[in-house]
Amino acid sequence: MPCQLPADCLIDIFEYLYDDKNTLYSCLLVNSLYCETAVRILWRNVWKFYNNNKPYISLSIINTLIACLPKESEEILHKNGINIAVPIQKPPLFNYASFCKVISIYKIEVMIQHTLKKHKKQSNTSADLKILLSQEILKMLLNQITSLKVLKCNNSRYEDLYLLSEAKIHLSNLAKLRCDSDICPKFISHNLQSLTINFRNLFSKWIRDLISSQNNLKILKIANLQYISNYEYKEIILSLTKHSLTLTRLTLKNCKITKQFIAMFKNLQELNLDQNDTFYQLRNAYFLQLKILKITYNRYSLKDGIEILINFLKINGNNLTEFYIYRYYHEKSLNLALAKYCPNLKIIYTYIRDEETLKLILNNCQYLEIIEFCYDSRDWLDSKIFFKVLANYSQKYFYGLILDFYSRLPIDELYQDLKEFFINWQGRTSQRSLSLIFVISETYYITKSAKINMKDIKLLIDKYKKLGIIKKFELKR
Repeated sequence: MPCQLPADCLIDIFEYLYDDKNTLYSCLLVNSLYCETAVRILWRNVWKFYNNNKPYISLSIINTLIACLPKESEEILHKNGINIAVPIQKPPLFNYASFCKVISIYKIEVMIQHTLKKHKKQSNTSADLKILLSQEILKMLLNQITSLKVLKCNNSRYEDLYLLSEAKIHLSNLAKLRCDSDICPKFISHNLQSLTINFRNLFSKWIRDLISSQNNLKILKIANLQYISNYEYKEIILSLTKHSLTLTRLTLKNCKITKQFIAMFKNLQELNLDQNDTFYQLRNAYFLQLKILKITYNRYSLKDGIEILINFLKINGNNLTEFYIYRYYHEKSLNLALAKYCPNLKIIYTYIRDEETLKLILNNCQYLEIIEFCYDSRDWLDSKIFFKVLANYSQKYFYGLILDFYSRLPIDELYQDLKEFFINWQGRTSQRSLSLIFVISETYYITKSAKINMKDIKLLIDKYKKLGIIKKFELKR
């Protein structure tokens, strides 16, 4: 009989598999020790398994939580004329609620909604049941979780926030909070490391205190700051000055701010900007520690500010290891600037239209590991040329390819392109095994004349997995 691994070793291994839910789920079936170890990790953030296209996942999770509800909650539901049959005959094997370290109120309600549809309740009953059931599940979670780490309470009702305030003893170790600006955060920890605020017309005066009272804030995400008054805006900006030297990651979405505001965060390692009104404030800004730059923009307005971005790369590009620019924008001068000013890039997401520019990036960015390519857009570089250049010019560190498919999946072409690419990659004298990710939009379609299907693609990939050419393949929708 094989020797049993110690529990500590199993925990380390399963922690490594945290994002691989299929493997972790398989571990539940090995033996009792594997099951007890894996189930705690699976349920740590069980809400991340929500998938709108797979309602049975929501059904399974909510049914399990309903089976865990205490007698008091069952009586409350029954007293209000609500009875919901749960297909679980035996008592739950574990106290699953106690394993949760993350609460997402929105995901709880959405998953309950999926469950109600499966139970085919009448619409008027379903509305009452959704509210009551979500409150009882939330109450149970707050009573069972000894140390909550992440709380997401956007679009929460007053009743939900009241339950949170009553459970303040469980929120003392909270490390990450995502909320709207109308929350009353008196009960929130002062040791948050990550804070996300979506500003709305309703504004709680305690939000300013929530920001300024934090002792160890590292990550800040702000959305829709433009919705608040000028006075409130100044108060928020003032409260953020305390964290000017401690923040390492800043995300701004629809926020009309000044260059002085961005520039005061001297130790930023990651900067995420959305919309052109923020982008213009990068002019001459300098960040000594900046490693990651992500820009999502208005596709019609970035052109006017491209020189500002190029100048920003000239000042800060040498330290960048990751660069992302979204929404189908192409500007050759920007890609040339990446090749010239960003020699240490490891990950790049940009749109490239010509062969010579791609060669220049691959030659100059010698540490490049991952590149993302929009495969099915006719406006960009021909896919056959792209794969040929990638196989012949990528440097020794390169291993990751992400292919984006948004509307059209030319699967016959893809099969031939990949086949030729794998053969060329196999012939490299110095190589790393490939990691290949397909990102497919829900609106994509395969041309009717296609003779190849996705199954053939997977068979091709499996062949080269066995040969060691491909290490990992993932399909994302």
